[in-house]
Amino acid sequence: MSDPGDLTAFLGTAWRHMRRGVADGRSPVRYPTFATVSPSGVPEARTVALRRANEPDAVVEVHTDIVTAKIEALRQCPKAALHMWLPRSRLQIRLTTTVEILTGAFVEREWDRVPVASRVSYGTAPDPGTPIEDVFAYDKPPVRERFAVLRCTIDHIDLVHLGEKHRRAAYVREDGWRGSWLAP
Repeated sequence: MSDPGDLTAFLGTAWRHMRRGVADGRSPVRYPTFATVSPSGVPEARTVALRRANEPDAVVEVHTDIVTAKIEALRQCPKAALHMWLPRSRLQIRLTTTVEILTGAFVEREWDRVPVASRVSYGTAPDPGTPIEDVFAYDKPPVRERFAVLRCTIDHIDLVHLGEKHRRAAYVREDGWRGSWLAP
């Protein structure tokens, strides 16, 4: 962030961090908070793993099990927010997105890229969130049919950098990501 007044560079910094989060499991951006609103109107937030960050299309992707509560929430309202905090850079990235749930043949190539050891995240029995008799009364078989990709098309980006003088900017798809400064 060489020129603190450059909106384009500020946005570029956020995208560099998001791309790094996809590639580097140690990056704090790798595990954003993903927030939805339940069908009963209750906010729900959980940690997910960032699997793709595509700047030209303004898309990020995460994977999930098709029977999770977030899928039910997204079917009712296909909007989600992602929050990322980079403590060393003192940068907050917030994304507001419209989510498309991809399953079946659309995600076959993605499933093939999921490490075998990670495939157990898609197929928990009983279903995630189901009450169980004791702490380990569940199984985690990999079930390909339960794998989904959440393609999150970004509508709005809000960036806050905490420095000697804080900076905040907002970027929206509708204006071609021009950006504008906001009071932090």
